[in-house]
Amino acid sequence: MSAGEQAGTHAEAGSRANDAGVWASVRAALDNPDYLWRTVKGLAKESGLDRKEVEDVLVRHQSEVVRREGKSGQSRYASRDRVEEWRHRRASQRSFTEDTTRRLISDEDARTKVRKVLKKARMAPEPQSGGRTIDDILKTTKLRRDLDPEQRHDYLKALLAGQSDIERTEAPDGEIWYALRESDEEVRLDERERRRANHEALQALGVEPYPARFHRSDSLSAIVDMHESRSGEELEDERPETITAGRVVAIRSFGKANFLVLTDGKSRLQAYVREDSLENARDFDLFKRLDVGDLVGVEGRIFRTRTDELTVWAEHLTFLAKSLEPLPEKWFDTDVETRYRQRYLDLTVNPASRQVFETRSRVIRAIRRFLDDRGYLEVETPMMQPLPGGALARPFVTHHNALDLPLYLRVAPELYLKRLTVGGMERVYEINRNFRNEGISTRHNPEFTMLEFYEAYSDYEKLMTQTEELLGAVADEVLNGRECTYGGATISWSTPFARRSLRGAVRDAVSKRLGRDVPEGDLRDLAAVTQLARELDVEVAPEAGPGKIAFALFEALCEDGLVQPTFVHDLPTEVSPLSKQKPDDPDTVERFELYIGGMEIANAFSELNDPAEQ
Repeated sequence: MSAGEQAGTHAEAGSRANDAGVWASVRAALDNPDYLWRTVKGLAKESGLDRKEVEDVLVRHQSEVVRREGKSGQSRYASRDRVEEWRHRRASQRSFTEDTTRRLISDEDARTKVRKVLKKARMAPEPQSGGRTIDDILKTTKLRRDLDPEQRHDYLKALLAGQSDIERTEAPDGEIWYALRESDEEVRLDERERRRANHEALQALGVEPYPARFHRSDSLSAIVDMHESRSGEELEDERPETITAGRVVAIRSFGKANFLVLTDGKSRLQAYVREDSLENARDFDLFKRLDVGDLVGVEGRIFRTRTDELTVWAEHLTFLAKSLEPLPEKWFDTDVETRYRQRYLDLTVNPASRQVFETRSRVIRAIRRFLDDRGYLEVETPMMQPLPGGALARPFVTHHNALDLPLYLRVAPELYLKRLTVGGMERVYEINRNFRNEGISTRHNPEFTMLEFYEAYSDYEKLMTQTEELLGAVADEVLNGRECTYGGATISWSTPFARRSLRGAVRDAVSKRLGRDVPEGDLRDLAAVTQLARELDVEVAPEAGPGKIAFALFEALCEDGLVQPTFVHDLPTEVSPLSKQKPDDPDTVERFELYIGGMEIANAFSELNDPAEQ
């Protein structure tokens, strides 16, 4: 073979190799399971080739591909093997019955059709009729017409079972209704437009969408409290009348029977609405324009339904306010940041949040009552101060324009309360707001409420006793007992609380962790306590003395385990410079911290009142 012939042979072999590589890339794109038919542009983009290369290789391998013209006239290509497989699958489906118009569709396709029907129902002008029965769905979608009516009904019932986005409701007559849950985001977006349309329709009816006032004879909670224990027969004999109001949290319709579920934040009550029972025909038009979240007044008699549900039989409806935004979905309860940023929504949909507010209010009242009964005087001290003091914390800075004076939001009321005791007020307290411009976490809020009280002629031992008496009395009044649950643990507020010295608690924790007895004296020796911290991998500042290191060991080893109320007392002087030292131990001060649920909730000490030492 001549040199020229050899060169030609090598070129041909190289061309075949190149063609094989190009075809392999195009074939991989054709086999993409997400698409059946592909354009040249799409194949070129996915394979990384030029469009000319793709067109050429498709021509050379036309026996392995199928080409068809799209609606726009653009050519589309598919793998011949995949097209044959798809045609075989379609033929298998059609062979289920001779009538190809009654072919079997997949369950997922059926679910998609059902969701479309329920979505249209949700978006209808009358949202309270948003539910659909199985017969309604079958009539609309014509699903599984290859089956007899009973089989079709059973098929759809099984198909709907367990669908998380479809809710099932039983009407008073026993008929089952299905509706698309509001968690469907597409429905939520459209719902805003529908709410605005309902708002305009109410105005067209002559309804004032935001009236100035509404007279009610009873709150929803009062109705529930008065009648919850009464039977249907008793209510039917007496037929008590009421005028009440609340926020709509659910709307259900079952033919001519319609129900509103109202809440006032504490209790829920159902209202029964029938067109032929309302005194004014316009009231039913009003009802048809209600949305979840609206405020509405209801006048009528109280009775019990056949399912024994306490209900108001509505005779008159008064529209009070339109909610133009949908209420939050059920996931809102787990979205902690959104709940804290939008407390008004949290209170609307989470009854437990309202209970927290109410419990806090009762706690504050109980604290005031306890201190007032013991001769303490409640005072108010300045929130804006010329010098930040009372705690080691970074303050928020502001400016007094009239005086051209920098001021600081208080980090603690301590200095002003002490001045009052110097002035002769022997027992004072303040429930105050403090502001600390520092980190933020679930345990540290830049703005928080604190109780601070001072008593003359007393020391930290008496304060420990008084603190546990205070918390026990608050628990009795608020909890009606001495136990509550926090963080999965049962907290007992029974007195006396446990008491541990800080060094004693650290000694026990270190000894248990290291598996050897560690004398308390090692916590006072710099070299010994530094070695203990090193063995336990507790980081401490290089300049820290034995007191600070002992305190760091306490925070690392002991704090989280103090679940039940525990006074940790006799702290090192090094971490408490303004506390009075113990007469027999200058390295220790008369100070305590109260821990509950693994965190510090109180700090107190006998004040250092020697001006020379200060």
